[in-house]
Amino acid sequence: MQHELLLEIGTEEIPAGFLMPAIESMSTILGRKLTTAGLTYASIDRAATPRRLTICVNGLLDRQPDRVEEIIGPPRKAAFDNGNNPTKAAHGFAKTNQVAVDELKMVTTAKGEYLMAIKQIKGVDTDELLPAMLSELIQEQPFPKSMKWGIGRATFVRPIQWLLALYNGKVIPFSLDTITTGNLTRGHRFLAPATIPVKDYSSYLDQLKRAHVLVSPAERRQAVIAAVNQAAEQLAGIILADDELVDTVTNLVEEPHAVCGSFDRRFLVLPREVLITSMREHQKYFAVVDENDTLLPNFVAVNNTRVRDTKIAIDGHQRVLRARLEDALFFFKEDQHLTLADRIPSLSGIIFQAKLGSLAEKTERITTLAGLLAEKLAPDQVATAKRAAFLAKADLLTAMVNEFPSLQGSMGQAYARLDGETPEVALAIYEHYLPIRAGASLPTGLPGALVGIADRIDSIAGCFGIGQLPTGATDPFGLRRLSLGLLQIIQHHSLCLSLTWLVDEALRLYGGKLTVTPDKAKQQVIEFIKARYVNDMISRGTPIEAVEAVTSIAFDDVLDCRLRTNALLAASRAATFPMLAGAFKRVNNIIKDHQDTTVRDELLTEPAEKELYEAYKDVSEQIAPLLAQRQYQQAMDAILTMKDKVDLFFAKVMVMVDDAQIKNNRLALLTAIAHLFLKIGDFSRMSGLMFTF
Repeated sequence: MQHELLLEIGTEEIPAGFLMPAIESMSTILGRKLTTAGLTYASIDRAATPRRLTICVNGLLDRQPDRVEEIIGPPRKAAFDNGNNPTKAAHGFAKTNQVAVDELKMVTTAKGEYLMAIKQIKGVDTDELLPAMLSELIQEQPFPKSMKWGIGRATFVRPIQWLLALYNGKVIPFSLDTITTGNLTRGHRFLAPATIPVKDYSSYLDQLKRAHVLVSPAERRQAVIAAVNQAAEQLAGIILADDELVDTVTNLVEEPHAVCGSFDRRFLVLPREVLITSMREHQKYFAVVDENDTLLPNFVAVNNTRVRDTKIAIDGHQRVLRARLEDALFFFKEDQHLTLADRIPSLSGIIFQAKLGSLAEKTERITTLAGLLAEKLAPDQVATAKRAAFLAKADLLTAMVNEFPSLQGSMGQAYARLDGETPEVALAIYEHYLPIRAGASLPTGLPGALVGIADRIDSIAGCFGIGQLPTGATDPFGLRRLSLGLLQIIQHHSLCLSLTWLVDEALRLYGGKLTVTPDKAKQQVIEFIKARYVNDMISRGTPIEAVEAVTSIAFDDVLDCRLRTNALLAASRAATFPMLAGAFKRVNNIIKDHQDTTVRDELLTEPAEKELYEAYKDVSEQIAPLLAQRQYQQAMDAILTMKDKVDLFFAKVMVMVDDAQIKNNRLALLTAIAHLFLKIGDFSRMSGLMFTF
């Protein structure tokens, strides 16, 4: 039979950021333990609030199935003496596995004959297995930080206050230090603190809801959204969209109660980002805007309890926020005593990396790199890109960014405008940090994109140049994130850019600081970025065969790789493509390491090889301008027209003939055709996607 298992770990308030990873981990670990024990189940439901972690296993088998276990023992020569009598090894093996010696079997393996014990193991009732399993589950939970409390030895993210454990409605008895399991949960700490008896998961959810606890994170999230929107409507305003803040607040409360507050209009002189950050980062308040997306001097706070006197609660929130905004206003005014340009010399006092120098030196490098990039990609943007790069890191020295590190770039943009810099320079200072994370906004302007590329490649090249490579477990400089950002910027702006040239320039600007040879560092950087590109393309749904077919030939221009991949994928849908790709693989197998592509007309004796050579020349001439213009799809269409001529050649012509000149001439023709194919990609790598040989 199948029954329901319910486990709730009641704790002191768990940090919001720990909550969802903890419940996911609990579900995964318990699922693995049940499967290992042979206990099948239908599904696992998860729920959590700041005071509880809950999992419910549905349709859990009530008993392990009986099973037969075969255990290999010592080899025959060790198990029996010359008289074929069991030795101590045989007796010991039998005793260990609780079987009689005469019940042991002899089996033949790849290594010879061995003893084998066959054990008939009867399944154990689930309710007998669960106490130890659940106790282990709780103690094995991984957290970024755990703690001990009282006189106990157990560790957990926060002190455990109660344990609810039921299977088929009955308590699963076990203890953790001084806490013993029961059938009781607890309601809201302030609104319904009494204990509540529980029968099953359905009653657990219903009773907690009546006790002012929305235990389902999804339901609680919707309640938070409804509460803050309703509060904003009282102000004739709109909550500024902020999914991350909604998630955080959802994990801070058990039942949301929103209140509206306000602040002095004089604080509206602060940049928008400063006001929003002051409200959300420390206080977890929601900003309010009007229908034109203009910030209003209001906020919405979410409490974990209903208050009797709303005014007192609002006054408390306003008082705390006022202090924050007073500090921000002071920092904002103080920062304006110096321009961004005035702060540049002080960057020499900030270390970028001990072996790579200061931020002042990094600023010099990225200014040069941004200028070189602009000269190559946007000559009319050279001055803007260099000025933005020169000022890009100056806001790190401001009091505002020191107080709110997340405002780097945003404050640079705000102060640049106040300093009289052009709007393009100010925007580029902000946008060179974009994207902040995978899937986030990208630079809208080209100057910001160029400075962002220069900044990222400088960090990547420098770290590889001193041997600071990421490992599987560590990436202290975030080089994977920087590489992905670099690739996303290049693709977003469709930039025709040689990564080899870019890395060469970045390494050159480090001069004698590097400890790895430039050639080795360049190779490692290109391979590292290539790996990020391949993974990113695959994660976006591009078949790995198509990506590798292109990148295995060349990886230098990211846009070019993308265009060739798209052309391969489009061509692969043609009916003739599988056969042509098969022919290409056959060509590769024949030519092996042959490199000569010079074909002598007078040595072409068979009509089929003459026709193939003429087709090759026509297609080569036809696709040359197409390749130059990156019109790879049209080039692929032209290459596909060779299919019949290639088939005829293999049907009529013997390549490996005795005459060495004719053989080499035919190999040269096939090599030339292979090189033609390789201008797009390695067709042979598409076989896993399109066909099987």
